[in-house]
Amino acid sequence: MQDEKAFINELLNPKTQNEAFRKLLQLYQKPLYNHVRNMVLNHDDADDVLQNTFVKIFQNLKNFKGESKLFSWMYRIATNEAITFMQQRAKKQGISNEAVQEKELNKLESDIYFDGNEIQLKLQKAIATLPDKQQLVFKMKYFEELKYEQISEITSTSVGALKASYFHAVKKIEDFLKTN
Repeated sequence: MQDEKAFINELLNPKTQNEAFRKLLQLYQKPLYNHVRNMVLNHDDADDVLQNTFVKIFQNLKNFKGESKLFSWMYRIATNEAITFMQQRAKKQGISNEAVQEKELNKLESDIYFDGNEIQLKLQKAIATLPDKQQLVFKMKYFEELKYEQISEITSTSVGALKASYFHAVKKIEDFLKTN
């Protein structure tokens, strides 16, 4: 924790800020990209959301209270940015979030950045049938291999509720895969 405080001080100090932010990007760009990509599904959209995420992180670092880990705080920003992006896209197109997600799933097969096979595509379709919260929990636990405690910090949800969400998500996905 002391190392994190020192790193945050480097990020806030105008003399060390640029180098520290480069280090932050180096450490977190890939995991945050994967997290956002799991949510928005499209590579270009994920890049846009990630760019907005890092702008928000940079602008709001001075407001970081240290009540959670820096990692969790950044993941929360990335999650909120991805959710906002999807909601805005749905509103702009005059359709539901679910319809936007379905459109993105249909485009996934032709996405050159999607290297999944038919089984992975089927899994993505199964995940899309879940309620938003279950989708988020499942993706963070299954794809990103985050611990429940980390997900709890990011989502402000109890570990017990997360375990229940994940359990229900897995059951629904299994049912979907058996019937489709």
